[in-house]
Amino acid sequence: MEAILKKIAAFADAAHGDQRRKYADERYVQHPIRVMKTCQQFGYPLPVLAAAILHDVLEDTDVTQKQIREFLSSMMSETDTNYTMSLVTELTDVYTKDKYPRLNRRQRKAKEADRLEKISADAQTIKYGDIVDNASGIVEHGADFAPVFLKEGAELLKKMKKGNKDLHQKAMDVIANEMDQLRTHDHSSKKEA
Repeated sequence: MEAILKKIAAFADAAHGDQRRKYADERYVQHPIRVMKTCQQFGYPLPVLAAAILHDVLEDTDVTQKQIREFLSSMMSETDTNYTMSLVTELTDVYTKDKYPRLNRRQRKAKEADRLEKISADAQTIKYGDIVDNASGIVEHGADFAPVFLKEGAELLKKMKKGNKDLHQKAMDVIANEMDQLRTHDHSSKKEA
């Protein structure tokens, strides 16, 4: 399984190309690999781990579903490939700025939250891992954006309750911890002013 996961990570890395993380100086692929490792800690099987690595590919790259499917089917059974593809599709944002230019971010995120509330338990579990990785350290690296992101993450977690309970709690704890840091950061900023 590890050899397959390495190949999938290399595929995702190639797909994301020169993309970098917004608040960390690292290749983008490091994020989905961490999401996969988080899911792996909870004992998830290959199709879920593969989807965790690929969860942003359709949304953020020019790679198509057909290309991902062909790649996966060279190493995984048809059943596993189909399941991974269904999870990746569930995790791909529908309410994007490109498709819904008349909606503002808050409106798009609210519609996305309603959609994510209905996705499968395994897809929600991957999303919990995504929130854990994206929220961890956000106050330190992106204090301006942190209040918006943390509020969105908290709202998502209120709606998404079907996935792994322990990972859901971990995501809630990360959000709460970052919100505490944000309050401390805001308090010290006001003192300095």
